[in-house]
Amino acid sequence: MTSIEPARLRELFLFADLTDEQLAWVAANSDVVSYRKGEVVSVEGEPAECFYVLLSGTLSMVRTVRGDEVEVTRSDQPGVYSGATQFYLGDQVDQEYGATVRAVTDAEFLALPAVDFAAKFRQWFPMAVHLLQGMFVGIRNADELVGQRERLLALGKLTAGLTHELNNPAAAAVRASETLRERFAGMRHKLGLLADGHFDGLQLHRLTKIQEKFIARMAAAPELTPIQVADLEDELGDWFDDHEVAGGWDLAPVFVAAGITTADLDELANVVDPGFLSPALRWLSYTVETENLLIEVKESTKRISALVGAAKQYSQLDRTPHQEIDLHEGIDATLVMLSGKIPEGVRIVKDYDKALPHVPAYAAELNQVWTNLLDNAVAAVHDHGDRTGTITVRTARDGDTALVEVIDTGPGVPPELKRRVFEPFFTTKGVGQGTGLGLDVSWRVVVNRHGGDLRVVSEPGDTHFQVRLPLRTGAPEVP
Repeated sequence: MTSIEPARLRELFLFADLTDEQLAWVAANSDVVSYRKGEVVSVEGEPAECFYVLLSGTLSMVRTVRGDEVEVTRSDQPGVYSGATQFYLGDQVDQEYGATVRAVTDAEFLALPAVDFAAKFRQWFPMAVHLLQGMFVGIRNADELVGQRERLLALGKLTAGLTHELNNPAAAAVRASETLRERFAGMRHKLGLLADGHFDGLQLHRLTKIQEKFIARMAAAPELTPIQVADLEDELGDWFDDHEVAGGWDLAPVFVAAGITTADLDELANVVDPGFLSPALRWLSYTVETENLLIEVKESTKRISALVGAAKQYSQLDRTPHQEIDLHEGIDATLVMLSGKIPEGVRIVKDYDKALPHVPAYAAELNQVWTNLLDNAVAAVHDHGDRTGTITVRTARDGDTALVEVIDTGPGVPPELKRRVFEPFFTTKGVGQGTGLGLDVSWRVVVNRHGGDLRVVSEPGDTHFQVRLPLRTGAPEVP
């Protein structure tokens, strides 16, 4: 290591405007360090102790991405710098080397101790330091606040959609339970009339057998068109009139929905005395309605359970952060969570490769990617033209990667905007409708966190957002 003359420093663009006193300090407090071809100057991630300035030769700066070294800079211009490039921020950031620097040829570097240089720099350029610190802190705080708002907005939208979806089956279950209560009361009343001593046990036994037959018939009841329903109701209505059963118009819809025909009613008429036919029919109608209501409660609670399961799958609350996942489960859960936001005119098509292997990934973070891509696709097809369109979610294997495509039939991304869609804060939505962070977050999750690739291929009526994720298991990036 040797010292440097102030006159040589003056030739470098980095120090050209320093005063003689400042140049003298730099010369006195720095060392000229020589490196042979291939030697390492600084190592990414190690404590940043020196600010390096290239004096001669060529340097190469590389960063490690998912275990692979990627060259980000190569230069032979004297005065280019590396190493502790954020020395002026002091302890506001972790002072670590952001990249590995190597000498491509024999090279000389000026090495300035970062701590000493930071103290002098703040003394020489206090206003510049304040501006740089303010810019750094301001951007960092703004990113955090906007990112939090973006997450809260996304959570609010998903919560609203989930609440809406939960409300429908919950309300149906409440209505069914209230009606069920009334029907049980009616059933008890009619059973009392049937069993008041004027209806012998043999007839009651036959009636209960017909009751079981009616319930079994309900499970196999065919789907009927409105015209078929009307014809069958008229047919049963005529039967009730012929047998002098009052209020037959009220009983007919119940029995038709259960698949009960006039032949079944003839069998009932042969079992009971004519005077007890009407109470027997009412009792059986309560039985049929009760069974239908129980089925409705069951289906409603199953729907609620499915929605809660989808929310659990989406949030990954009970899962380890990094795991082997089935991409389809996450996509399906996201579609359920977004179902309340998908307009009526927008059709969702799933084109899944069921043979796609599991992918090592951060499941909850990928679900946020699917949310952003699907939300953008919905906006693209619904907010333009006739507010209708198709969104296709396609999965396939592409070499050593899993490919997920979200395809929409919207107006497309103009060529001049394709390179900007993944930039932070860039949005094509109206004021107040988007923060411009959704695709930026998605890009960072796919590329930085998973070592994958996210790109857009677009033309009017056919836009593909393509996510490629490596299938090989690698060490996950530390958050």
